[in-house]
Amino acid sequence: MSTVLVVGSGPSGVHFAQTVLDRGHSVVMLDVGHEKPAALLPEADFDGLKEGLDDPARYFLGARGEGVVFPAERSKYFALPPSKDYVFAAPKEFTLATSGFQPLISFATGGLAEAWTAGVYPLNDYELADFPVDYRALEPYYATVVRRIGMTARRDDLERFSPWLDGYMDPVAADPHSARLLERYLRHRAYLNRELGFYLGRSRVGMISRDHDDRGGCDKLGRCLWGCPRQSLYAPSSTLRILQRHPGFRYVRGMYVTHFNYDGDVVSGVVASDRAGNVHRFTADGYALAAGVLCSSKIFLDSIFERTGQVHELGGLMDNRQIMMPFLSLGALGRPVSTRSYQLHQVALGIERSRPEEYVHGQITTLKAASVHPVVQNLPLDLRSALGVFRMAHAALGAANLWLHDRRDARNVVSIRPREGEGTELVLRYSSDDEARVTDAIRVAKRALGKLGCIVPPGMTKVLESGSSVHYAGTIPMQRAARPFTCATDCRSHDFRNLYFADGATFPFLPAKNLTFTLMANAIRVAESMSRALSP
Repeated sequence: MSTVLVVGSGPSGVHFAQTVLDRGHSVVMLDVGHEKPAALLPEADFDGLKEGLDDPARYFLGARGEGVVFPAERSKYFALPPSKDYVFAAPKEFTLATSGFQPLISFATGGLAEAWTAGVYPLNDYELADFPVDYRALEPYYATVVRRIGMTARRDDLERFSPWLDGYMDPVAADPHSARLLERYLRHRAYLNRELGFYLGRSRVGMISRDHDDRGGCDKLGRCLWGCPRQSLYAPSSTLRILQRHPGFRYVRGMYVTHFNYDGDVVSGVVASDRAGNVHRFTADGYALAAGVLCSSKIFLDSIFERTGQVHELGGLMDNRQIMMPFLSLGALGRPVSTRSYQLHQVALGIERSRPEEYVHGQITTLKAASVHPVVQNLPLDLRSALGVFRMAHAALGAANLWLHDRRDARNVVSIRPREGEGTELVLRYSSDDEARVTDAIRVAKRALGKLGCIVPPGMTKVLESGSSVHYAGTIPMQRAARPFTCATDCRSHDFRNLYFADGATFPFLPAKNLTFTLMANAIRVAESMSRALSP
């Protein structure tokens, strides 16, 4: 039996580790591992939470008002709540310098997917054309993820963009606003498909509608944004709990990995510091970086710098440009709103482009229990008038989030910069030439929403800064030809023969879709390959 060391406990790391354990090897997982706070009043629904908490304002808006979204050209209409602050807390050793890119980075147990919106869409062969693997090669690993975590989906027009997999659960009943959008889509489907290349259907979601393992099915508590106390919405920390019951698994929390040592083309150990600043060294037979694209890239670059003093750049950083488009569904004006509902997106969309891999992906959230102040303060009215309009329009409010594909570009880089004293800081540079694609996506989405009986208020559509989507990829791409700073088809480093990459750093193209489902599936595929290489 061999020992595998995994850096990171996000979706890639935990599913990589579970597969290695299933193949008979042992796993040591290193992680900073900021912990999720215990759920408050776990049996209460959203309204019960507001009424039952001693200080609901502190819970929903934060002790210092950190949950308040201030007016700004590119600010979102809803923010991550204070209950998710632990997801984005950074250790003191980590510093960042950026140009044209505003990333979110996590050192939490479970990583960024502890705060994801759980969209799960497999890539098709058009989107995998630049990969050295096709959909047929990934399909069994997608199916494994479906079995492991549970997902809801329905067969509909979105199947033209995302292949169907067996094993999905039925989705929860759509809220009235989402149901109205779907009904109007069916009435105008021929026009929307033919004239706009626009398709609508139920979201595919990493959420369970019935009990699965030790997680409870969705009970419509309406607390999705703040953290589901039933764990219906999948989080990698759920898989980590399963791993911690395995005798061959060791989770070492509180470890900030700085670099790995190597001898020639063989990694010989990983160096990490604990929260007291003590240095630890860990050895294994094989190593996997699953710390997220930006942190895995930094560890890789820091390792070379530590050994040679050379600072390198990794080109090809990718991110999905995100457009946030609020709208009003006119037929729902004045209707009552129930917060006892699944709060995140229940409807998804796709817009065909001339090249099928460049389609625009979107998800629609009908606002039910989100904070209202970001919407109110963006209305071109005084506060009293804006609140009155909001109350009348609450049931009709929605937000369409659109994402665009991205391609590797040598101008978009991840690098490091030596700091005075000790260590390095992460350096990101990114520039985008996607104005024409953004304009076109907005045009089509507005026309489609109009056909669905909705209006998009002038001046309220926001194009978010690059990095906002948290879909990062491309710095150490997989390719068949062995070149420095790339990896093989099985994501084994072309520079170090016992080092594997298990996150999005390996993706040579970034479709518009949510990425996490493919990250988990590919991590299982890579773990199987590594397990075979380690077996006698």
